[in-house]
Amino acid sequence: MGVSQAQDAPAAAAVAPVALPNVMDVRVSATPERARLIIDLAAKTEFALVSLSDPDRIAIDVRAATFSVPVPAGTPAGEASMISEYMVEQAAPDRVRTLLTLSAPAQVQQAYVLDPFEGQPARLVVDVIPATAEEFAANVARDATASSTAVPPAEDSSTPAGGSELPIATRPLVVIDPGHGGIDSGAETVGGIKEKDIVLAFALRLQELLVSSGRFDVALTREDDTFLRLEERVALARTNKADLFISIHADSFQQPEIRGASVYTRDENATDVLDKVLADNENKTDIIAGFAMPQMAPEVVDILLDLMRREMRHQSFVAARSIVHQLEPSVELRRFPVRQADFLVLQAPDVPSVLVELGFLSNADDMANLLRGEWQDRTSEALARGISTYFDSLVPEE
Repeated sequence: MGVSQAQDAPAAAAVAPVALPNVMDVRVSATPERARLIIDLAAKTEFALVSLSDPDRIAIDVRAATFSVPVPAGTPAGEASMISEYMVEQAAPDRVRTLLTLSAPAQVQQAYVLDPFEGQPARLVVDVIPATAEEFAANVARDATASSTAVPPAEDSSTPAGGSELPIATRPLVVIDPGHGGIDSGAETVGGIKEKDIVLAFALRLQELLVSSGRFDVALTREDDTFLRLEERVALARTNKADLFISIHADSFQQPEIRGASVYTRDENATDVLDKVLADNENKTDIIAGFAMPQMAPEVVDILLDLMRREMRHQSFVAARSIVHQLEPSVELRRFPVRQADFLVLQAPDVPSVLVELGFLSNADDMANLLRGEWQDRTSEALARGISTYFDSLVPEE
């Protein structure tokens, strides 16, 4: 005997499936070293990845009901890479597939879903890097065993710090330096919000993420409202033979329209006037505390020390680029976000060092983000992924 639809409506509503989102856009950018797929989604959803042969491809499925991609097929933007073309198709009523056709063996390095933010949609980000023919064949065999005819999307299994499973005999030491502290508040708003408090809270979040990944040992230059001279921060990293030094800041500027995150390496020649102003402001810290920086080294500089400095600056640039690569789809960045300035805190000649400007307290939008837990989580996760990909790049090829 049938049951009236009206009578059973409340029960039906209780078990109604959640509407699947629309895939709004798909784009691929590439360099010879890596490629990045970004899929814009109307809402967060699940995804799965599979490697296919004859021809060699990587398929990325998202659980979605429709797609309205303006250009559903094309070639990657940027330089030639291991991806020759891509296309988007409705693989099933509940699944939209992006198919990457490979011109050389490749594998997925990491994949993660971002929450919508600041008017931007939810996003699936997939990074693809070169692989050997043997690695690709192994991935194809593994995926064939795991799935027969369909590839059911699975939940995001990436870890906050990149999800890498590289065997590392000894864990790298990352030293996080929350800027300012104690008598030096750093930038400060009219309402009394201080840079030193914001960056300490962020540094503690980042430390927790890196430690929970199991890949790193992590130390902070300060864990409370303590003042440290710039030379003390550098000395801590050098004495402990840190593998990476990251100084965290959130500055201000007289032009309130300036906003966005950036990552600095040290260079005596600032990228632009703003960079020089920011560096000068940070370097005044020790003067405020009554400390005079020591005299520069004698003219005769040891050649080996000079070579070491050059190598550290190169590694610092690689680290900065890796961090920006992960920040890019997650947060608002300044134009040309990898920048150089003469920050004395980055002066260690034997430790790769970068300074991360999270944003500007003088900009209302940045200020709102810096105080929002969701933004802090998203940004610290992106920074952790950047640190992981930097150390991944240091692993020598076999």
